[in-house]
Amino acid sequence: VQLQASGGGLVQAGGSLRLSCAASGNIHSIQTMGWYRQTPGKQRELVATITSGGSVEYADSVKGRFEISRDDAKNTVFLQMSNLKPEDTAVYYCCAKSTTGPVDAPTRTWGQGTQVTVSS
Repeated sequence: VQLQASGGGLVQAGGSLRLSCAASGNIHSIQTMGWYRQTPGKQRELVATITSGGSVEYADSVKGRFEISRDDAKNTVFLQMSNLKPEDTAVYYCCAKSTTGPVDAPTRTWGQGTQVTVSS
């Protein structure tokens, strides 16, 4: 399974960006998909996740500003980011937990990361 993220860039504080991440390869099912972010010298942190049933989880710092969604027909997860703040600046990584067969154990795959920079 491969994940291809896109949509990062430079935006002013208060602006919006939409990240996309498409999964491809030998996919039987995708369970949880999500977004994490990392800044230099810090651990990667959860931003938002969404299960196959549609349950979502957000980091407290992004609640009310970010929205995660998925299109299962396209094996794609989205992150709509609004009212961006300079502290949202980070490399954003998408993640998917998927199986390649009906009896296979799920495995986690990471995308390559996309830079989001918010200027003040």
